[in-house]
Amino acid sequence: MAITLSRTDYDELWETHNSIARTAESSGSFEQVDFVPEQLGQGWVRSIQLRGIELCIFNYQLHEDLIVQQQSFGTEWEFGFNLSGNRSGSYSGENFIGWGTYEDSEPWLTYANNPILKIDIHLETPDQLSQLVAESLENLPIEVRQWIEDPTKSRFDDTNWITPAMRSTLEQILNCPFEGAIRQIYLESKCLELIALKLDQIKTTTQSISCPGLKPDDFDRILQAAQILKANLENPPSILELARRVHLNDYKLKIGFRQIFETTVFGYLHQCRMEAAQQLLSDRTMNVKEVAQAVGYKNQSRFAAAFRKQFGINPKSYLLNQRSV
Repeated sequence: MAITLSRTDYDELWETHNSIARTAESSGSFEQVDFVPEQLGQGWVRSIQLRGIELCIFNYQLHEDLIVQQQSFGTEWEFGFNLSGNRSGSYSGENFIGWGTYEDSEPWLTYANNPILKIDIHLETPDQLSQLVAESLENLPIEVRQWIEDPTKSRFDDTNWITPAMRSTLEQILNCPFEGAIRQIYLESKCLELIALKLDQIKTTTQSISCPGLKPDDFDRILQAAQILKANLENPPSILELARRVHLNDYKLKIGFRQIFETTVFGYLHQCRMEAAQQLLSDRTMNVKEVAQAVGYKNQSRFAAAFRKQFGINPKSYLLNQRSV
């Protein structure tokens, strides 16, 4: 059964719970951790103040599905990256931009079946983005230039898949090895890197959709192929079989994956396997051998090597760390 709250009650619940539990990290007043109210679930939201940027990391799981009724409006300058879980219209594996004025009367819906792991980047003003890309603005598609140059003119939204390059940077944020001022510099650089990767993805996708080699219908078929791979990690179809299932030839499928996901079909499959393995280990319901088999590795040593290369830690050590949390 879902829990339904008004936006006012939802905000008050968080504020009341964290007026006592709120804490500052060792790096000083730049970071704040708000804990999920016990009535709703467990976990936290970490807010990190950088120069003109607020970095928010969401890491929690709800007891029940949550519906938040709202009637809100305002402005936002936001880049979001949803690594896991479905929250407020964003799905696992998606990134998005919310840019400009919004008026939102749709309820927020957050599902309890998957843990939320999400990173948001909020800019204080829209001018920051135009300053960052000033020298390369003319190289961006006209639609992108328009909303960067004049953010008050219209609302801009874009949703796409998290690429392997984005995922690598997101993992570096989550596993930042530094403290204090060096941590602030490191995290700021990673936020700027994610913004650059997202803008490049918009540019690439715009060009891909308009190019004769990748029609809009082909674009949808390649996204369908990606979903098939994610649903069949243990026993994925061959490239030829995958192409047949989405009614494309294998050449167009390979080219499309490179254009949309900036990697090969196998590279995308590998990334999905690593993402699923990390989630299964975080759930703490399987051992390393069982996780390896669940994501399609018959050889546990090869799985361990792939996981270590991706995340910089052995899967066994990762599992032990999760159990100690």
